[in-house]
Amino acid sequence: MATAVSGEQRCGAGARLRAGRENRGLSVPQAAERLRFDARIVEALEAEDYAALGADVYVRGYLRRYAELVGDSPEELLGLYARDGRVTLPDLTRIPHREPPDGAAWLGLPALLGLAGFALIALVAWVFSVQDEKPQSLAAAAPEARAAATVAGGAADGAPVATPGTRTQLALKFSALSWAEVSDASGRLLLQGLYAGGASRTLSGAPPLRVTVGNTPAVTLQANGQPVPIEGLARRDGTAHVLIDAEGHASPAPRRLAHGD
Repeated sequence: MATAVSGEQRCGAGARLRAGRENRGLSVPQAAERLRFDARIVEALEAEDYAALGADVYVRGYLRRYAELVGDSPEELLGLYARDGRVTLPDLTRIPHREPPDGAAWLGLPALLGLAGFALIALVAWVFSVQDEKPQSLAAAAPEARAAATVAGGAADGAPVATPGTRTQLALKFSALSWAEVSDASGRLLLQGLYAGGASRTLSGAPPLRVTVGNTPAVTLQANGQPVPIEGLARRDGTAHVLIDAEGHASPAPRRLAHGD
């Protein structure tokens, strides 16, 4: 082997690497597999196409490892490479890379689906937590209790009772996703649902109107054409539970009692 190598010193590093590979009975793919290289790196080394391999430090590393595989002298091959007048600046766009395994692009899909599922569960849980405060219809209350509330000058919610026949018009606009629920003084449900940004609703009912919104900053209210500010009435969880009287004034609504309380 030593004699063969000595005789090949007049050849370039690529020719010696190719001869060494063939002497060992290795194909280009087999040599690439043993070196853990892309097959295009082996081909570029044997063709002495060093510009395709990137920076000088990479070329030297490839030459050394290939020489060790085929039993040639790394120092002699590196010397030939250093004396080769064809060494040019590398074309980094041609550096070969191993192709990612099939399906690699899908590895992050389970994580994305998990995050989407968690967000959906949180939204559903919030909606049902608001729905737990379903209003108890005042129409179902005993007539004596309703009469007593009227005589006392106030409704069961603590807001003044409006003159019979008075109605308040309420307009709601949503700039982002929010839950909303509105009922009138009799407990009749006027509005309930989850509304996306850009939606708007207009309704009217006997005051005081009881209004519940889930995302207070995203909801604007107008009563009888006048703005009704509710930002200062928002709770820590971002919801607002307010009573709007016949004059369009908003005040905190007391918590409703569950049936049987």
